[in-house]
Amino acid sequence: MNEFLESIIKRDPAAKSKLSIILTYPGAKAVFFHKIANFFAIAKFHLVARIISQFSRFLTGIEIHPRANIGKNLFIDHGMGVVIGETSEIGDNVTIYHMATLGGISPSVNSNEQRNIKRHPTLKDNVVVGSGAQILGPVTVGKNAKIGANAVVTKDVPENAVMVGIPAKNVAETSGSDENFKPYGITSESDKS
Repeated sequence: MNEFLESIIKRDPAAKSKLSIILTYPGAKAVFFHKIANFFAIAKFHLVARIISQFSRFLTGIEIHPRANIGKNLFIDHGMGVVIGETSEIGDNVTIYHMATLGGISPSVNSNEQRNIKRHPTLKDNVVVGSGAQILGPVTVGKNAKIGANAVVTKDVPENAVMVGIPAKNVAETSGSDENFKPYGITSESDKS
């Protein structure tokens, strides 16, 4: 728990204390409830798992399917409107901003054929997903990749890529922990305009 809270403080300049994160951060609450829901999902108590995940959604505005596989130190910043689908896999130290979706391509088409298959994204370690980004289908986003605000990703993303646009295109490479990446798409140069 301490490592999780420290990881949020490192990634959010607004985080003042561990207690404030526990009490006021919806992303932290959503991850906590997901761990409980995931326990019940693995134990095949699917209805209980879904009730817990829906309660968490009611409290936080963040929807994480109980069967999603989440690594350590996931930070969902602001959180409102984030959706993480059933077969999503999220590595360690991933940051996801509000209104992002890790979804399927067309879940309402041939639903029976989509059961029990991988249909949601895999995010490797240290990925940053900007606000409003949509990562759709069973794609893999490589380590240290950055997905810009409102980008739509439907193809695999290489390690260290910076993806922007609709459809998303790789516009740069990061060195892994690129401090210059702006998840909201705003730079100091655009402030001058």
